[in-house]
Amino acid sequence: MENYEIRTKDWWNEAVPIHFTSDFYNVQAFLSGKTSLQEAELALLGDIKEKRILHLQCHFGQDTISLARLGAHVTGVDISERGIEKAYELAAQANQNNVTFVCSDIYDLPQNLDGKFDIVFTSYGVLMYLPDLEKWGSVISQFLQPGGKFVIVEFHPVVRMFDDFHRLKYSYFRSDPILELKSGTYADWEAPITGPVMTWNHGMAEVMTSLLNNGVQIHQFQEFDYSHESFPDTTEVGVKKYRFKDFGNKIPMMFSIVGIKSKA
Repeated sequence: MENYEIRTKDWWNEAVPIHFTSDFYNVQAFLSGKTSLQEAELALLGDIKEKRILHLQCHFGQDTISLARLGAHVTGVDISERGIEKAYELAAQANQNNVTFVCSDIYDLPQNLDGKFDIVFTSYGVLMYLPDLEKWGSVISQFLQPGGKFVIVEFHPVVRMFDDFHRLKYSYFRSDPILELKSGTYADWEAPITGPVMTWNHGMAEVMTSLLNNGVQIHQFQEFDYSHESFPDTTEVGVKKYRFKDFGNKIPMMFSIVGIKSKA
């Protein structure tokens, strides 16, 4: 885990200005009222009006603001200083005052934030940057009020087993960190950004156990044979639904979990 936080923060600080102006995030459409939330998480979140929501790994706040537009009181958290700066900028441009942002590593959040929340939410490309899911689960549990709901929609760990050429390369199970020299980003593969990225694979048993061990009971688990976000060599099979051309519907590409914090 050595230097994982510095590596992660440096990469995201460099990526933020590129992402903010990218077609992928389409800030202008967002400011015109388009939500950044996808079908999968909207169905799981349900009616969130007046709910207190903690949004982990919020990047520059589009989902955070989208949640607030639905009537929630939302706190977004991200490790990147540039991400938090842009989040406040975007919230001001969107005339959305029902959001707060905190710059913090997830593991340090108990030292940087107080309070309990009705919902803790996180999504899409988050777990791969965390070396210790047991500690992640403890942070979620700490900030959930008893009976509160945890919602995650995330890329399936099976997807993370393959390299860019769809060759089986990485273990499904957590092992040593994966250190790759990446060029470009998922928002712009031609972007002038190159740097080492440290990530980890986490199998479904590890994800679920980290929640169960910290008093968050699994109430719903789903797997999806498509992704709401495109990757290289994917084909669109529905509105905002993508599959790898090589695999079709043969592998899971996303999963979702709804957990409830124990009242005991």
